[in-house]
This record gives sequence, C-alpha cells and structure tokens, in this order.
Amino acid sequence: MVRTIEELMYLMSDFFMAPVLILLMILFAYSLYALGAFFTQSAQRRKNQGAFFKATNPKQQGKLDAPITGYPLASLLANNQHLSKDQLDVAALEDMDGVRTASRLAPMLGLIATMVPMGPALKSLADGNVQGISENLIIAFSAVVFGLVIASITFWIASIKRRWLAVELVALTPLVDELQAEAKAEVVAAKALKTAQETTREAA
Repeated sequence: MVRTIEELMYLMSDFFMAPVLILLMILFAYSLYALGAFFTQSAQRRKNQGAFFKATNPKQQGKLDAPITGYPLASLLANNQHLSKDQLDVAALEDMDGVRTASRLAPMLGLIATMVPMGPALKSLADGNVQGISENLIIAFSAVVFGLVIASITFWIASIKRRWLAVELVALTPLVDELQAEAKAEVVAAKALKTAQETTREAA
C-alpha cells in the first residue's frame, strides 16, 4: 500500500513539472512587463511631481481637479472625489497585488521545479547514468534561478511602489478629509433647504 502511494506521488510530481515551468515563464514575462511599467511610472512621477504637490498642498490652495499621470491614487481621487481614505487604502493594495503575488509565488514555483527533477537525477545516479543526472540538474538549477530572478525584480518593484503609495496617501489624506467635510456640508444644507421648503408649504 505504502509503495503504491509513493509511486503515485512520484508520478503526480512528475506531472506537475510542465505546468510549473509554464507558470515560471509567464511570471518571468510578467516581471519584465512590470519592470517596464515601473520605469515608465517613475519617469511620469518625476515629470508631474510639481503638479502633484501643488494640487495636494493646502498652502498653495491647489485643487485636484484632473488626473495626474504616474500618481494612481491621486488620479483615482480626481475622477471620483467621494472616495474615502479606506477606499484609497484598498485601491493601493489592489495596485500592489500583481507584484506582491509574483514575488511570493515565484520562489515556491522555483523550489517545486527544482525538487521534481531531483527524483530522476537520484535514480540516474543509482543507475550510473551521468548524462541523466546532468540533464535533470540543469532543469533544476535553471528553474530556481528563474524563480529567484522573478522574485528579486518584483520584490524590488513592490518595495518602491509601497513607498510611492504611502507618500500619496499621506499627501491626499487632508484633501480627502476636506472633500468629505464639503460633502457633509452639502448634505446638511440640502436637508435644511428641504425642511425650510416643507415648512413654507405647511405655512401656506
């Protein structure tokens, strides 16, 4: 029974190899895309840094009335000024989801793709098949290198973007509070106007 389970697990682990390698290649392509998008956003932020701080600086009486390229939270708030700080926090987490997931998933996939060929490699070692050992070890080491490269790229991007989004949130918090206060004042004024109209109708 135990022998059957071991053979089944061995066959299943070998079956996982192709999907894991495909996922690693997809994540590698994604990491390169994320790296290009990161450098593009970095250039946009440098270009629009003055506009962002002017729009979020209460001393300069700036207004966030248009999206600012390179500043996703500011652009989101410009398009929908009824957002709360909690909603901006959620948007920041969503913006980080891709690179955070890749940075955590890639090393695990690399480890899986490293361990799976070890079984055939050890079997080749027992059989004295040197070529079989080298072929399986090449796959194993290549997979772990890809996993670590993907994780390194996406972890670095995630670290920088986390700081960017934190800076945005800190700068936007007073503006969000001001917009929410204005919205509440408008609601109170509307209720007061409605009450006054109803009183006038009753008096008439």
